Amino acid sequence: MAGCGAPWCCCRCCGERDSRTPEELTILGETQEEDDEILPRKDYESLDYDRCINDPYLEVLESMDNKKGRRYEAVKWVMVFAIGVCTGLVGLFVDFFVRLFSQLKFHVVQTSVEECSEKGCLAVSLLELLGFNLTFIFLASLLVLIEPVAAGSGIPEIKCYLNGVKVPGIVRLRTLVCKALGVLFSVAGGLFVGKEGPMIHSGAIVGAGLPQFQSISFRKIQFNFPYFRSDRDKRDFVSAGAAAGVAAAFGAPIGGTLFSLEEGSSFWNQGLTWKVLFCSMAATFTLNFFRSGIQFGSWGSFQLPGLLNFGEFKCSDSDKKCHLWTAMDLGFFIMMGIVGGLLGATFNCLNKRLAKYRMRNVHPKPKLVRVLESLLVCLTTTVVVFVASMILGECRQMSSTNPSGNSTLSLQGSSSEDVNSSIKTFFCPNETYNDMATLFFNPQESAILQLFHQDGTFSPVTLSLFFLLYFLLSCWTYGSSVPSGLFVPSLLCGAAFGRLVANLLKSYIGLDHIYSGTFALIGAAAFLGGVVRMTISLTVILIESTNEITYGLPIMITLMVAKWTGDFFNKGIYDIHVTLRGVPLLEWETEVEMDKLRASDIMEPNLTYVYPHTRIQSLVSILRTTVHHAFPVVTENRGNEKEFMKGNQLISNNIRFKKSSILTRAGEQRKRSQSMKSYPSSELRNMCDEHVAPEEPPEKEDLLQQMLERRYTPYPNLYPDQSPSEEWTMEERFRPLTFHGLILRSQLVTLLVRGVCYSESQSSTSQPRLSYAEMAEDYPRYPDIHDLDLTLLTPRMIVDVTPYMNPSPFTVSPNTHASQVFNLFRTMGLRHLPVVNAVGEIVGIITRHNLTHEFLQARLRQHYQTI
Repeated sequence: MAGCGAPWCCCRCCGERDSRTPEELTILGETQEEDDEILPRKDYESLDYDRCINDPYLEVLESMDNKKGRRYEAVKWVMVFAIGVCTGLVGLFVDFFVRLFSQLKFHVVQTSVEECSEKGCLAVSLLELLGFNLTFIFLASLLVLIEPVAAGSGIPEIKCYLNGVKVPGIVRLRTLVCKALGVLFSVAGGLFVGKEGPMIHSGAIVGAGLPQFQSISFRKIQFNFPYFRSDRDKRDFVSAGAAAGVAAAFGAPIGGTLFSLEEGSSFWNQGLTWKVLFCSMAATFTLNFFRSGIQFGSWGSFQLPGLLNFGEFKCSDSDKKCHLWTAMDLGFFIMMGIVGGLLGATFNCLNKRLAKYRMRNVHPKPKLVRVLESLLVCLTTTVVVFVASMILGECRQMSSTNPSGNSTLSLQGSSSEDVNSSIKTFFCPNETYNDMATLFFNPQESAILQLFHQDGTFSPVTLSLFFLLYFLLSCWTYGSSVPSGLFVPSLLCGAAFGRLVANLLKSYIGLDHIYSGTFALIGAAAFLGGVVRMTISLTVILIESTNEITYGLPIMITLMVAKWTGDFFNKGIYDIHVTLRGVPLLEWETEVEMDKLRASDIMEPNLTYVYPHTRIQSLVSILRTTVHHAFPVVTENRGNEKEFMKGNQLISNNIRFKKSSILTRAGEQRKRSQSMKSYPSSELRNMCDEHVAPEEPPEKEDLLQQMLERRYTPYPNLYPDQSPSEEWTMEERFRPLTFHGLILRSQLVTLLVRGVCYSESQSSTSQPRLSYAEMAEDYPRYPDIHDLDLTLLTPRMIVDVTPYMNPSPFTVSPNTHASQVFNLFRTMGLRHLPVVNAVGEIVGIITRHNLTHEFLQARLRQHYQTI
């Protein structure tokens, strides 16, 4: 590949290639190779973020006065605060037991190593370490078998949810339990994973479930809490919970707010910003309060703001020449950003190939194979850590002073002795310590602090070997069947890279003025930025974690350079795993060349529709023969057929858009007939017996006047479900379908379950009316049409869907540019976007799959072929 400066792996397997849809590959006579990008799957459902402004909703608004409005807003603030507190408590639970298990393990193994170093029984120490780690990882893998969604960090799934895609089981209570317990076992088991990523997922689950006051795991425990019964409200709480997870993990409430904005949401508003920030603050101070009290016994001192605290970067007061960084160091930081981007791209490429291998060879096999793979990773990691500490570590002389004059830095709320207490003397004589064991035989947070705040304690050879081993093992671990975060392993790996750069500059170039801790921090930012490709939120998170605003500029520059370098070769690690799962994620914007497409080029012209007044037999047939989530509500505009068929511009557009749907409309009716054969009623027919044809309008009546008057006329009562046939005239084939609104599948099933209908001898006003609370009572799991007892339904009864449909959804013209369609769809959180022509006739519909990058690329290639 010309101009490729990254490692061969990045050029070979991670270059961004255009993917083709299966339909296009069939047309072109090509087959898709196994290494091609996985196309978005159509079985992922979207979430209903757009409000349905129907009659029940309007009734709620009319009954809502200022007092009720303030009460609703107050309840939302209380829920936001409760989400922050609960997320902080989840973080406290995970941190407490991780520390407990890790201290127990390291104490037993360290005692055994010290005894066996003299007796020559180190194999027993290794077996003890293996016993602890394998037990913990086995428990973590079992929890993932209970809830497979609990594997990994959960950030890709939460990103999909906030983007508008429903990932099954992602915000369930069972997922939270398996995630929280699994991640503490994974970290305590010695795998190169972090607990900070899963904290984001845990916070999102708390945000999704707490305001609902119900859970599918505890069906019998329900509270009458009518608020927030929609995807739109749940989305806001999930955003707040994800931000609270970041805030609890890093003690960075502002960074958590920006993370929710940058990585997850396709929407934002000022009111939500304030609520998310408040939730993040609540999580930070809850965790800070309890951790400070438990660890230091000083309740209310707030000394430990997050699960990961980088400590305070400060020069010694006696060293007047010491500076955290200088303008000359910016050049080195830029170079480190470039290298970090290349390393991150290589990491993502290797992990992507490994994930594809797992999808083809591990996941299809019995679930026990996934547990065995996790145990194999644990076994390899444990042996490598033990052997590397015993053989590759160097015994270095202990010294109370630093060679460069920089003082040993202390953590906020602790002393320098606490930092030095993590130094390990494995396999080394008195007055010396093992530098490799100091990094490997400590919790990851302690190893990061060693690299940030200890000067002159690690040799370049040790740092190089540690970086290489940690890079490969963390890449292998991420994606296995255990809850695993990627933030801390990336930070630790990058910190070793930064300290290595600082040591080389001091030893071989003679730059004694540089501050090693700063280079370790910049290296951590460069590598993490090259892996996850975050900029704004990661900059603020690192600044808040260091409590040093002067690091803002070098961190921002490093992250930008790392992102630009990595983006040249592949996507971020989270986007890669989203793509591998086939989730139809919408990016922030489309490419410039996509404006060559119009809405008519990307829409789905084959529509399944319902009439304003439809028989139960027809609704059941539609719901059982299709998987569509929403249906256009239309009427056949017979009165204006003659005017429409005069060959003017409007009807020519209409014919153009309807050609591809004629056969589909006929096939749809045939499917309905076949499905209704199983209906338990001899009265079942494919069409209504009676219908009254409207009178023909006068030839000279003004068409515009007819359209204006039609606004105030009631919806036609019944229309026959006739299939197009060869005997139909042109007028009958292209009869206009006037668009009146959208009705959701969940709404139709609810109407059938609750018996909302009227008979032919009655008026539609006699139909029972459902309130907004009754319509949303079964949220979020509405009944399925296949579980409905059809014997309880009367097929000849009629359902008036007009009070429950959305009469004013967002619509676009067939000539709207693709970028305008994309921006409207994404920013408004839509699920369906009808395409309506100039005379109010629906000619197609656009969903999320019509706006994915792969689909637009395929349509663009077809556009070029047509030209």
